[in-house]
Amino acid sequence: MIANIRNISIIAHIDAGKTSTTEGILYYSGLSHRYGSIDDGTAVMDFLPEERARGITIAAAAANVPWKDCSIHLIDTPGHIDFTAEVERSLRVIDGAVVVFSAVEGVEAQSEKVWRQADTYGVPKIAFINKMDRIGASFDDVVSQINAKFSDCALPLQIPLGSEDSFCGLIDVLTAEQVHFSGERNVDILREPLAAEQQDSWQEAYNRVIERVADFSDEVAELFLAEEAVPLELLRREIRRLALARQLVPVFVGSAKKSIGIQLLMDGILDYLPSPLEMSYKAYDVKTEQEVTITSDPKAPFTGFIFKVNASSTADLFFIRVYSGVLKANANVFNSRSGDRVRARQLYRIYAKSTEQVDEVGPGEIVGVTGLKDCGIGDALCGARPLLVFDKIGFPDPVISMVVEPKFSRDKDRLDEVLALLCREDQTLSHSRAEDTGQRLLSGMGELHLEVNLKRVTTDFNVEIRCGEPRVAYRETIKDETVQAVEFERTFGDTLLTAGLKVAFRPLPHGADVFSITSAVRDPGVPKAFIAAAERALRDGLRTGGLNGYQMIYVAAEILELKFSAESTTEGAVAGAALQAIDQALTQVGTIVLEPLMHLEVVCPEDTVGEISMYLQPRRAVIRDIASLGSVKKIICEVPLAEMFGFGKALPQLSGGRGTFSMEPSGYQELPADAARRGF
Repeated sequence: MIANIRNISIIAHIDAGKTSTTEGILYYSGLSHRYGSIDDGTAVMDFLPEERARGITIAAAAANVPWKDCSIHLIDTPGHIDFTAEVERSLRVIDGAVVVFSAVEGVEAQSEKVWRQADTYGVPKIAFINKMDRIGASFDDVVSQINAKFSDCALPLQIPLGSEDSFCGLIDVLTAEQVHFSGERNVDILREPLAAEQQDSWQEAYNRVIERVADFSDEVAELFLAEEAVPLELLRREIRRLALARQLVPVFVGSAKKSIGIQLLMDGILDYLPSPLEMSYKAYDVKTEQEVTITSDPKAPFTGFIFKVNASSTADLFFIRVYSGVLKANANVFNSRSGDRVRARQLYRIYAKSTEQVDEVGPGEIVGVTGLKDCGIGDALCGARPLLVFDKIGFPDPVISMVVEPKFSRDKDRLDEVLALLCREDQTLSHSRAEDTGQRLLSGMGELHLEVNLKRVTTDFNVEIRCGEPRVAYRETIKDETVQAVEFERTFGDTLLTAGLKVAFRPLPHGADVFSITSAVRDPGVPKAFIAAAERALRDGLRTGGLNGYQMIYVAAEILELKFSAESTTEGAVAGAALQAIDQALTQVGTIVLEPLMHLEVVCPEDTVGEISMYLQPRRAVIRDIASLGSVKKIICEVPLAEMFGFGKALPQLSGGRGTFSMEPSGYQELPADAARRGF
């Protein structure tokens, strides 16, 4: 039944315990017969060799998990910012999310980012405060941080019994019971009436739930004001409604490592996250561009979306979310982007690295498909016309590059093939040739991102390579406003091509849209194809590079006038005029080189704050805050990416092996003159 399906993702900051939580879900569902551990390399969902070697999640992994009478399609995502593409495309196709927070570190940089990403896609959430057994754990502090960061949305439905070494269970706020866990891996759940000393803390938590729900529910508010008891079923129904409307976020508590609270979290997924029947999905008719609403109707034409590809030189595996209709093995479907008919040869239900072949799948399913030709991430598949497309997945631009060359010249073509394959899998990777040297460049989101993918070149594809030092992916922007009028005229053989164009260029505020390409031409006599050609050429030309060869960003270009001749103007001539206008503008006003800026958070013991701060300050770091997190400190700062190479190796020495850090892109800033003189 579609009503019994839940499509969810587990999202969190790195080291919040996300994978351990996922391993608990697999264990208690019966899918795994051992409780996988990151520390000893037995995590089921972290099955890649690099994941097990590094103890982190690198690639999003999927599993179809049975729980009670429901089927949970679960996607475990990376927490490291370098692999943000895996989170982005997973959130694009799920209906609900479990956000895991560490009870010690609280709301960290990446946990805030993934929460905002989920909001972008309208994904309802529940929260799980993990690691209550750790030194420095504070449930109340984390709830307060969630409320402060995310508009007072936290609704604790459980409170912990004890903390740190004394953490032993939880209080179920709605049923007024204390809950303990026993047996092998705490598989048995024991519910008991509250003890006398627990009544006050429960009453306070229960009153808070009633008050928050009453803010949004007339039924609960009437009973609350009349001082009447609120029926449990009514309360649960209203909490579910508010969770699905993203007005409140139910909060659960536990310890994945101590196997406390996982089964109740799984119940919470069923109780407070939506089934596909409760969701509708926005798409667009390719031909008319009209918005279309899709519902999870098995009798409707098939519609699916490709959100992930495991690329291979033999056969790609495409991860597809089915939105409507039924897809059968060997069925012909249309790729909406190209209009081509393609065949879905085999269908697979996915369980981490294992698969189970099936004959057909319906709405709400997340499955693997093979046999699709010339398809990629973001493509929509339709069983019949009209063809529909979905909003594209947005991916950040790479910020770091590395030279990569084959050890043996015979492997040049093979290396190009492998780099193209990696970029097909991960759209935050790109490969190119350096203009000055002709060397191959692989660009990505960070040092770790490049290290992991370049290691795959050798281990997965058997191509031996040499790698250069990482280099920053600088950008340029225009210095000032300018208006350029261009008369393009070229003779090709006996044919004269002409076009006239007047374009206004101006810099955009940093952090705004990368480009703003618009047209002020309102003359109905100007062919729309010529205006589109000019806009396309302006966007492509700015992306190609500025005076220093770096890609332009934060530039607005507005077409003020377009002159054409019915005899001698073509789209190519208009494009030539646009490129000429760019060249004139950059030469006249010049460009500014920009460097990527990173938001850095370092968690460390208090006695190492001074040494770490002294390391960062000469590296042009601007320290914004030093916050207390229980017994440790968090240094929050902005620092240029160019200054952060090697920080991961230096931090263990600076912090006595007790420090951790996270970075995420924070826009661009002008490269200082002294840094430019040192070379960039």
